[in-house]
Parts: sequence; structure tokens; C-alpha cells
Amino acid sequence: MTDNGKEFNDRLFAACAPSGAHEFDQLCTELGIEHRLTPPKSPQTNGMVEWFNGCISDVLKTNRFDSALDLEQTLMRYVHLYNTQLPQSALRSRTLMQTIKDWHKSQPHLFVKLPGNHAGRDT
Repeated sequence: MTDNGKEFNDRLFAACAPSGAHEFDQLCTELGIEHRLTPPKSPQTNGMVEWFNGCISDVLKTNRFDSALDLEQTLMRYVHLYNTQLPQSALRSRTLMQTIKDWHKSQPHLFVKLPGNHAGRDT
């Protein structure tokens, strides 16, 4: 999920739909990532995205990486920790993974595959 900045989409006005031709959209499609945009004029949603990005930024600032592999492994460990160990107040003090598994039980039709505890994109 990203905001509506020109670095993420080619939508000129909030009423227009993004074309999907933007370089960022094409890269997401190539990598099998669903790119979602925050709704226009929704600072609450954008604030959550910015907060998470700030957490990732803190991880990057407080670690020294010996290689691209070291960086990738550190980020994957953080995402796993975030998803499975850190309760979120917006989720009633539950972890993201607990919440997703509950959603899967109550609305399995929304899921293409079973939720798991693995960080990173599917291969």
C-alpha cells in the first residue's frame, strides 16, 4: 500500500483511476505484488503506512549490513517479527497473523491460499 504520490502512480486527480502503466505498478505486477493506493484524503490510512515505513527506516539506520543478502535477511526477520509477535492496537492488541487467521476462519472466500507465518513474497 502506498500513498498517491507521483512516484507510485500516474493518477493526476483523485477522481481518476490509475492506469497501471506507471513504472512502479509494472514492477509490482512483475513481482506478483498487489499494489494498493491509500484513498485520497485519508490521513489515518496514510499515517499507518508512514509509521510502518518509519519502522523499516529505523531498522536500516540501526544496522550495518555486510551484503545485500544480509540486508534482505534482516528485513525478512523484521517483517516476520512485526507480523507474528508485535500486537497492534488497531487490531485490538492482536498480532497481524492472529487477525488474518481469524479472518480466514470467518471468511475463507476472501483468501486465495491459506495464511501462513512466512514473510516475503510467494515464489
